[in-house]
Amino acid sequence: MNILAWVILGLLAGAIAKAIYPGYQGGGILATLVLGIIGAFVGGTLATLLQTGTLQLTATSLSLPGVFVAVLGAIIAIWLWHQFSRRAY
Repeated sequence: MNILAWVILGLLAGAIAKAIYPGYQGGGILATLVLGIIGAFVGGTLATLLQTGTLQLTATSLSLPGVFVAVLGAIIAIWLWHQFSRRAY
């Protein structure tokens, strides 16, 4: 997938995931882009694991199912970030 498709997929998936996930995530457009690209890798890897049973680092494509999987992966990435960056009181 070329770099323009990665940017479009990252912005789209990151923005949708930030809109769905409750609470304030912060970050600007660059953070949203990186979140969406990480979500594409997390979602693509989980989809490959569920389909084939093998663990491979793969990413989704710029298609409707690909965006859906990338959004799910970005939501998982936001949740993991909040779990690891929480302060212990």
